[in-house]
Amino acid sequence: MAKTMVIALGRGDLGETLEAQYEAVRRTAVPISRLAREGWKIALTFSNSHWAGVIYTAMKADAGTDPGKPYQRFPLSVASAMSQALIGYDLQNAIRTACLRMGLQITVSTVLTQVSVSPYDASFYRPNKEIGKILTEEEALLEEDLGNQVKKLRDGQFRRVVPSPVPETVVELDAIKALIDHGAIVIAAGGGGIPVLPEGLDLRGSAAIIEKDLTASLLARNLGADVLLLSTSVPHVSVSYRQETQRDISRMSPEQAEALIEAGEFSEGTMRPKVEAAAAFARSGKGRRGIITTLSLAGMALAGEAGTTIQIQEA
Repeated sequence: MAKTMVIALGRGDLGETLEAQYEAVRRTAVPISRLAREGWKIALTFSNSHWAGVIYTAMKADAGTDPGKPYQRFPLSVASAMSQALIGYDLQNAIRTACLRMGLQITVSTVLTQVSVSPYDASFYRPNKEIGKILTEEEALLEEDLGNQVKKLRDGQFRRVVPSPVPETVVELDAIKALIDHGAIVIAAGGGGIPVLPEGLDLRGSAAIIEKDLTASLLARNLGADVLLLSTSVPHVSVSYRQETQRDISRMSPEQAEALIEAGEFSEGTMRPKVEAAAAFARSGKGRRGIITTLSLAGMALAGEAGTTIQIQEA
């Protein structure tokens, strides 16, 4: 029986301009198509914070400083939706082409994905995720007049900050499952998904950014996946990173991973969410593996020859 893998792509797998992204996804598509050739059923998610910020900033710039202009109150949730399409478009075409070159006739589809969050999540009271361009004091005051929160940077400039709530439910999960069950490679929950708050029968977009690795872990658990592969720029998880005492880790249990998180070994904005996501997935079922490595080492990591694997240890 085919096994299922959820892959979370990082910024390094995608590029930060349209031209760079076009080239990057062509490289990224190759190891993904190899995994498909080996029989893996695949769902992909990706980082979108760069493009969500670019889109948000561009729409605000079009409005200038006039609060009456239509895009001055441009919703961040809409920027998230637009970035899912912008990245998914290039990614699905690159993977389709790579699969065809390997003789694989596989549908690749991007699902515009919403993820519900709790209105009582602690991050709504302590927003810390920076988004958009650097602001002058005048622009920062305008953001505050619009009800947004800003943070003063060390150099005296400002930037908007938004919450980063914990993902609770992947709204389009049934559609993602159906596509995977029919043999498609599915690109879903880009950027952690479009954050939404249930409001009666409606879903209301939230001005927030969900950590994409945590959504990837949730999606993997919901799909009953066997492997969660978190792509990063380094081949291993390390403790004492970039110090003389640096030590690379090849295997650990969820409990060991959580102890290292508690000890402050991992940076909040880089490795910590990956270790948290992999540990949560591994803890959810015997035999489930959370793997952290570069995408190019995916095959070796699956064989236990590279990367860091987090898994419940056999008694």
